[in-house]
Amino acid sequence: MHIDKSCPKQVGILNTRIQTTSNDKHWLGDKQMGQARTLTEKELKLLLLYINTRKHSARNRAMVLMTFWGGMRIGEVAATKIGDVLALDGTIKTEIRLTAAQTKGKHARTVILADKLRKELLTYLQVRFSTKQLTAAVCADYMDKPLFNTQKREGFTANTACYHFFMLYKAAGLDGASSHSGRRSFLTLLSSKSVPLKVLMELAGHRQAQTTMRYVSVTTDMKKAAVELI
Repeated sequence: MHIDKSCPKQVGILNTRIQTTSNDKHWLGDKQMGQARTLTEKELKLLLLYINTRKHSARNRAMVLMTFWGGMRIGEVAATKIGDVLALDGTIKTEIRLTAAQTKGKHARTVILADKLRKELLTYLQVRFSTKQLTAAVCADYMDKPLFNTQKREGFTANTACYHFFMLYKAAGLDGASSHSGRRSFLTLLSSKSVPLKVLMELAGHRQAQTTMRYVSVTTDMKKAAVELI
């Protein structure tokens, strides 16, 4: 089982104390835990297929894909407001401008939204508001509300979102995955497609190249592609 250190507080899974060391490893009691593993595109499809069979599928798909296709931290997903993604004309913005209060490290950053992610967000909001057309009248009173709500609360906290992801991955049979898997998969996939490190840093909101490189997993496919360049 993997516990994600990206949660700002201890989630308390199984009432076990979790300690995070400075070398980016996780511990559960005396047992050392590794980083959240990256998922392949096939595994992501399997996860989405599972989500599609459950309640709140549009919401859960959008939350998961904000990490896989937007590279967002779980705390940022929880902190995103409707007005951060939805324009008053009912369209989805092309980027999310996160304030310092919404990000880790208290540094404002911009998240670029791919077209396919914008479509997912639009579908989710149409389901949430039970309408095919999001107008200013529909949206105006909700701009400051959390983008993702729960049955019991107005929105997720970083901790509850972490646990929510943990349970989704567990139910889908994806051992070793956590709420940080999407962000790591995002950077690993872009690196495999030869996206420059500087661009990866900007997309991740990192200030140090070393931080970004710790997120990138070297896959067998990446190594095979590399030797074929010889």
